[in-house]
Amino acid sequence: MSTLQVFDTLTRSHADLERRAPLGDGLVAALWQRNRLEDTVYRRPGHHTLSLYLEGGFGIVRRGLAEQRGAPDKLCILPAEHESYWQINGRIRFLHLYFTPEQFGALAVTMLDREPRELALNDRTYMDDARLAALCRRLAALDWRDADGRLTGNALGHEALAHLMLTQTGRRRPLVVKGGLAPAQRRRVRELVEARLDSALTVAELAAELALSEYHFARMFRASFGLPPHAWIMRRRLERAREALARPDAPLADVAAACGYASASHLANRFRAALGVTPGDYRRWATGSAGAR
Repeated sequence: MSTLQVFDTLTRSHADLERRAPLGDGLVAALWQRNRLEDTVYRRPGHHTLSLYLEGGFGIVRRGLAEQRGAPDKLCILPAEHESYWQINGRIRFLHLYFTPEQFGALAVTMLDREPRELALNDRTYMDDARLAALCRRLAALDWRDADGRLTGNALGHEALAHLMLTQTGRRRPLVVKGGLAPAQRRRVRELVEARLDSALTVAELAAELALSEYHFARMFRASFGLPPHAWIMRRRLERAREALARPDAPLADVAAACGYASASHLANRFRAALGVTPGDYRRWATGSAGAR
């Protein structure tokens, strides 16, 4: 995630950053404190933000919602491209989880078989959700400097995003969905990708399966999946590798081959780029901390 406008806005305010860490897969967590009277404006950030108040917040007000007040365990959802004006009138300590629209949109396809552009993440202020609050408190309590802490945070972050997808999305208004793949075409592409993850799979082959030109297929695929074909395939390979690494008896070379990587070192490089840890680190965490997931 190259730019975090909400994070950058807070760094220019009187907010105090306790700590910040990338959790892998584009998820970023940050812990903040505020004690100064001031106003803060978020103007159309390019990312989503999930916020949990950990302490205080009773004097924090969002303009236009003066009847609502913050408190510990209150949650806010700040979607990408939203605008909000906040009046800070007291002490607050809070967690932020930042994630991209593309990452969240991918869940629409995998969890709901819906196009990402059909759904919008709700803009919510001071909502109650015991399960989501518990996930965020567990995330805030982790040591993000530790590899195991970051991996557990990654798992908690994904669980939080899945919960948001199931409970805090609605249809876009007005709904204009044109130029994407038909539902049957989307399912066929997903089936082919899943069947061929262990081998080279080109855009030309996927396009030919649907009798489309490569150019039109690539455009329609991105409209329907929220990512270019190569990025979607890379994401699925990493997801399969993570599933395989949770089994302690699978040799790393076999995991790499089953997921379409040229070698174990190729897998290790991709894995480290996505999660910040090696496949071996992940396996030790996954097999030793199954209950935490």
